[in-house]
Amino acid sequence: MVSQEIPATDWLGQAAHRPGPRPDPTTVTTALLDAERRAKRDRLSLAEQTLLGTWKLRFTAPKKSAYKAGQPTGQGFYWPAMAPASISFSRSEQTPTALTIQNQLQVGPLQLRFSGPAKFLPKKNLLAFDFLRLQLYVGAWRLLNLPIGGKTASPEAFATTPIAQLPFFAFFAATDRYLAARGRGGGLALWVKG
Repeated sequence: MVSQEIPATDWLGQAAHRPGPRPDPTTVTTALLDAERRAKRDRLSLAEQTLLGTWKLRFTAPKKSAYKAGQPTGQGFYWPAMAPASISFSRSEQTPTALTIQNQLQVGPLQLRFSGPAKFLPKKNLLAFDFLRLQLYVGAWRLLNLPIGGKTASPEAFATTPIAQLPFFAFFAATDRYLAARGRGGGLALWVKG
């Protein structure tokens, strides 16, 4: 368990802050699990606006991270700075009430970008999405711009697809500095404002 002297949110804040000493991965995984547990217990409700913007992946924990015998399973790791990954949430240009998601990985001058529609369910703090487009850039030059076969074929089909059939993030912490969520596959992630 996270030390009673330092709340989980403080450990997450320390993990999110760079430069400076970072908590060890087990402490961050424990803090994520504690924050998730507290959000469920307190029925935390997040506003859609808190998700908007670009967030850099800072830390990720393995699939199905949980407590077993009072200890967190899996250790997790800080995402390497030499291959930055980011996620962005914004309002759709076509439909201002809808959201879009963009997930990007950069290695040197190469950028691999996935994008598509998203929708937020505030009662569950759940953001469902589907990637419908793949783009590859070298620096500012776009080399590839392809539609991809996500779970849905179009933004219109996405709107009618049940949440149970879509990838999603269940958010359990959001500040002006970081976001934390569990993905559909069971992994945990901590993003920092980018």
